[in-house]
Amino acid sequence: MNTAEVKHAGTSAPLPPHPEKATLEGRNKVLGMWLLIGAETVLFACLFGTYLALKGSTLDGPTPAELYNIPMVAVATLLLLTSSLTSVLGIVGMHQNNVKKTQFWFGATVLLGAAFLGLEIYEFFEYVHEGHTFTGSAFGSAFYTLIGTHGSHVLFGISWITALMIQVARRGLTLETTPKLYVASLYWHFVDVVWVFIFTVVYLMGKVG
Repeated sequence: MNTAEVKHAGTSAPLPPHPEKATLEGRNKVLGMWLLIGAETVLFACLFGTYLALKGSTLDGPTPAELYNIPMVAVATLLLLTSSLTSVLGIVGMHQNNVKKTQFWFGATVLLGAAFLGLEIYEFFEYVHEGHTFTGSAFGSAFYTLIGTHGSHVLFGISWITALMIQVARRGLTLETTPKLYVASLYWHFVDVVWVFIFTVVYLMGKVG
């Protein structure tokens, strides 16, 4: 069976186990992503600290307990956590050298991430309508900076994974494309973990005061 026939069957040319770490370049990409995640953790720690220091400075605007719509945020959280699972299944498909399975699950990850962003944008519109704006108070500035920074990371992750899916569609699963998928999945898990902290620290703690 030639390479074209293999790809038509939904697989690429044979790859070694854990192809994302089979080359020095791949291992360097994984290490680089862990270093980036460390730097990003410091960034979000600063944003969390700023938010916690300023969440009581609402001026005449709504307080966190009056503002937050926990059911809607819970749905958004479920979408994002599910997308973390689908990205894991995408990596499983990659390790099985199955292009179709990899593309399907990463495609699901992109769609779930986009749905999360849609709910977040809707949430922002609702808050602005209630008088919670970026310049309305220190609380508003800290809130939108934290949530907006996370949202920009989600948007970047969606764009990155989409670009990688296009590359896989053209080249298949190779020693060049598999490390990129792996580090993108690591990045996506980090984004999801940050949201778990946001949901807990910002929304749940804010709702109970």
